[in-house]
Amino acid sequence: MLPVKSFTDFIEQNKLFDGNSKVLAAVSGGMDSVLMVHLLKSAGYNFGIAHCNFQLRGDESLSDQEFCNNLAMQTCVPFHTVSFDTLKHAAAEKISTQMAARDLRYQWFEQVRQQSGYTVIALAHHQNDAIETILLNLTRGTGIAGMHGILPKNGTLVRPLLFLNRHEVKNIIDENSLAYVEDSSNASVKYARNKIRLEVVPKLKELNPALEHTFEKNLGHFRDLELFLEQQVATLKKELFKHKGDEIHISIEALKKLEPKRLLIYKLLQEFGFNETVTDDLIEALDKHAGRVFESAGYRLLLDRGTLILAKLSHGTQQEVIVSKNEREVSYAGYKLSILHDDSPLIVKNNPMAVSIDTDLLIYPITLRPWKQGDRFYPLGMRKAKKISDFFIDQKVPLHEKEAIPLLVNGNGDIIWIGGYRPDDRYKVSDNTKKVTIFELSN
Repeated sequence: MLPVKSFTDFIEQNKLFDGNSKVLAAVSGGMDSVLMVHLLKSAGYNFGIAHCNFQLRGDESLSDQEFCNNLAMQTCVPFHTVSFDTLKHAAAEKISTQMAARDLRYQWFEQVRQQSGYTVIALAHHQNDAIETILLNLTRGTGIAGMHGILPKNGTLVRPLLFLNRHEVKNIIDENSLAYVEDSSNASVKYARNKIRLEVVPKLKELNPALEHTFEKNLGHFRDLELFLEQQVATLKKELFKHKGDEIHISIEALKKLEPKRLLIYKLLQEFGFNETVTDDLIEALDKHAGRVFESAGYRLLLDRGTLILAKLSHGTQQEVIVSKNEREVSYAGYKLSILHDDSPLIVKNNPMAVSIDTDLLIYPITLRPWKQGDRFYPLGMRKAKKISDFFIDQKVPLHEKEAIPLLVNGNGDIIWIGGYRPDDRYKVSDNTKKVTIFELSN
């Protein structure tokens, strides 16, 4: 007999899906997925079968595809199938054949699910698959998430066979005389997972014959620990993350007080794409000078005078914008620069976003650009040159904002104005000024 009640109990206890769900069963033709199909049918669930032909085993792949088609007809359910040029995809993406097959099938499963109105995608992993996954993660290096193995439910992916181990699956298949196909590649130890299944797990079972049962209990503990950690991290984010516009500001002193520091800082930053190596480098830099920058694929972390600033990466640095003599308006890095010529020596006051410049001192074309190391100017009211980097420090300009501040540069290379902050003393309106040009920045 099929263990239908244990099957439905496991589905209900883990809230995988219900009687109103439409289930897409991923079926290779092996005994695990075949058993899942017969259990879904016997339990009365509404489901269809999806099969991928990866074209890696010639006629054997075609035979498996035909077997799955026949299984769908026998059980009177819809059949979805696709063929992939897996080797070509692996070469194009520069990834392993196994990784290519994994990417292709999960993308296609989700496409079928959405197009055909399925609620979930059912995968036929059992307890031994979970054990192998944990052992693989341990050998490759993993955080606590890698210790929970394969979850019964992860988004739209469900695994209703996790209540069984491989030996139990085989016994049920044999007792019920269920036909299935054997993938010849399962016997090869050239794949890491097969090596663990065929060589490592048998040795571990010599030490503990009840290995699957022990791991099942451990998996529960690991999942509980992970849930607890995620709750703690969520609480910490509410306490530590101060949202300022598009940025998140985090007190460095508060980070230094966290224990265990490495784990908690890593979990705080993980969703932004920062790995454990960056976490180690960041912790080492917390007591050092400001200015260190760490980047992930989409975010930047900046150590800035007691605060860790997290912001999205801006793709591409703002290039120079050339301003000709006849220009009246140009755009730069989210700003609009308006240019007004006046025949009277008008001085703009109390507006840091606008400046009056002696027109006769301008050499066109002039330029709008970001600051560079080594840039100097003569701040209004001063007779000595000052590094712009030192000026920014005096003005307490956050390090990450410096590159967004526009500099107005004369045709001879002199910096005329640090937009929004200070003009150069050499270009101010004086008693000898006959005409002025007013530059105004706006967002």
